[in-house]
Amino acid sequence: MISGADVRAAAALLDGVAHRTPVVTSRTLDERVGAQVFVKAENLQRGGAFKFRGAYNKISSLPEGTDVVAFSSGNHAQAVALAASLLGRTATILMPTDAPQAKLDATRGYGAEVVTYDRYTEDREQLGAQLAADRGLALVKPFDDELIMAGAGTAALELLDEVGRLDLLVTPVGGGGLLGGCATIARERGVERVVGVEPEAGDDVRQSLARGERVRIGVPRTIADGLQTPEPGELTFEVLKRRVDAIVTVTDQQLVDAMRFAFERLKLVIEPSGAAGIAALLSGAVEPAARIGVVVSGGNVGADRFAELLAPSADAG
Repeated sequence: MISGADVRAAAALLDGVAHRTPVVTSRTLDERVGAQVFVKAENLQRGGAFKFRGAYNKISSLPEGTDVVAFSSGNHAQAVALAASLLGRTATILMPTDAPQAKLDATRGYGAEVVTYDRYTEDREQLGAQLAADRGLALVKPFDDELIMAGAGTAALELLDEVGRLDLLVTPVGGGGLLGGCATIARERGVERVVGVEPEAGDDVRQSLARGERVRIGVPRTIADGLQTPEPGELTFEVLKRRVDAIVTVTDQQLVDAMRFAFERLKLVIEPSGAAGIAALLSGAVEPAARIGVVVSGGNVGADRFAELLAPSADAG
């Protein structure tokens, strides 16, 4: 069980390495939600997502000269590749064949070797463990690791340091690393409610918390590729059970609507997964409070895909 001290230690390590991303506000968003909303723009983080925080925190802890392997649909892949290059390590990344091309290209651009697999028929955890064993690499998990969680939690720590008291904190949730880390520091700092948001098609965390045990579902079919986890992690689930008040879901269309709103009103380009928190607020899935913090987790979406998603449907007219 990570603590606020772990998050603060990660923040000290990341100081001067990770970007201190801006907090964005919008009168229009406030009016739509009926609250003061503070948006932590992690789409402007190094590597385009919050994932850099945890990856750097974890890889820094490994013995000097230790090379790494990771599995990811894209954001963790880029984060590990970038962090490894900064720390003088090599990285091998296992990525699904249908990962967004922009994420594949960026991961290779940071110097990593990419090995592909079929996310719907192959088990990435087994493949990653096998790669680690065969090549003598350290496996850097995408979320189920205390150092990864603590690093992710520094996003909420920065948000709270900048804006002060919050009544509600909202973040996307896939495997639970971001939500677990953010909830940990939020509870220490007196945030009254912490809510996670996942795709309607991939509500494994919501089901797991409702049952009190981890529930595994099929790989969800959703445009939110960063939230396509089939079950929460062992470590993250223990944190979520104790420190998260609720999990809500949003549809793919609500994610697209939030992406459009962020582009038009906040001037932010965000990917579907990163839009989950804003989507939950705009759709009314989350009961509002006076002062709300929302983490936009990432912005790694190619221009063509972004335009495709936001284009009016053929039958709209």
